[in-house]
Amino acid sequence: MTTDPRRRVPRTDAVLADARLRAAAARIGRPAVKAAVVRAQDRVRAGDLDPAAVADAALAALPDTPGGLRPVLNATGVVLHTNLGRAALSEAARAAVADAAGHTDVEMDLDTGRRARRGRTALAALAAAVPGAGGVHVVNNGAAALALTATALAAGREIVLSRGEMVEIGDGFRLPDLLASTGARLREVGTTNRTTVDDYAAAVGPETGFVLRVHPSNFVIRGFTHTPDLAELRGLSVPVVADIGSGLLAPDPLLPGEPDAAGALHAGAALVIASGDKLLGGPQAGLLLGERALVERLRRHPLARALRVDKLTLAALQATLTGPPTPTWQALHADPQALRERTGRLRDTLAAAGVDVDLVASAAVVGGGGAPEQELPSWALALPEAYAAPLRRAAPPVVGRVVHGRLRLDLRCVPVTADAAVVDAVLAVAGG
Repeated sequence: MTTDPRRRVPRTDAVLADARLRAAAARIGRPAVKAAVVRAQDRVRAGDLDPAAVADAALAALPDTPGGLRPVLNATGVVLHTNLGRAALSEAARAAVADAAGHTDVEMDLDTGRRARRGRTALAALAAAVPGAGGVHVVNNGAAALALTATALAAGREIVLSRGEMVEIGDGFRLPDLLASTGARLREVGTTNRTTVDDYAAAVGPETGFVLRVHPSNFVIRGFTHTPDLAELRGLSVPVVADIGSGLLAPDPLLPGEPDAAGALHAGAALVIASGDKLLGGPQAGLLLGERALVERLRRHPLARALRVDKLTLAALQATLTGPPTPTWQALHADPQALRERTGRLRDTLAAAGVDVDLVASAAVVGGGGAPEQELPSWALALPEAYAAPLRRAAPPVVGRVVHGRLRLDLRCVPVTADAAVVDAVLAVAGG
């Protein structure tokens, strides 16, 4: 007689008593662990799993973290990889987030016991980083900052914008569509390749809310082109808003083509919009810097409440602004020769173990919609293309990029402390 498979399924409470699953329940929650056990029990009923392996199968199916997001080693050579979360937070910012996870004084003055301005210390740090800004405000991303600006200053009115700056970024997001959704009307001036000061001046009138300048941070137009500097627009009778995109607060000699907030304000912009999770190297945030009265007008607009940032973002932003160099800064400024020596050591270790591996020159990029033509000289491990998928499924996942039929692992954005993890992952794939 054949035994009913249901009689062979171990009891749920017995499986949950496994010490490994109890530890997992403490880490990610009992419901997630129990659900994994139930799925493993169903496999026993279907005849796909031995009853003695239920606990092992449940453990293998559990997520690594309670949030479901898996830490990844970014070996793509793209410093600000949008699909990998753009900027990696510094240790200082991570510690600040952990400290802010409980109750905090985010809106309380502990000396008086009274309500205080939300995130005042983070805002003070931002103001100190850009002394030329009369006022600062933070919302939840760059698009939110632009939407708030358009709504507060130009709803039912016109925004003057060059045709060469009507940009589209990732996932089909188009800047003109965002602006139109706020109730503003777009007044296009100039042409795709050439726009002059006279084009702007002729379009400005009683219906103009502001002139918008957008840095085309993910493409370049070359040849017969012209775009006036911000300083040339000083004489216009309306505010000039500069969306600088990638988030530099001050000039960086490594990125001479990238605009910065301090420079834009000095040139005459009334308001600057920037991102927090790009070249600044902080959390996702939209930074608004400019004339005090203008920033205060945005801060007090009803939409600002819907776009405000949480305490974790404020904590991470302040730590980014006041703390040590960020992982983004370190990756951008990594010394190519040091990268070659470091990558060579890993190549030698893997080659000695019989892995098909080469050391190759590589070109890293900024990514994240910044410095589209800038290449960063780098070095990478070159492995068989077939390693790409299993490395993405490793623990931790190692994500590279395939070039000419070989998988390249560029260590520019990989912490030195993770080199051993890269070697172990490659060896596991090679041996598997």
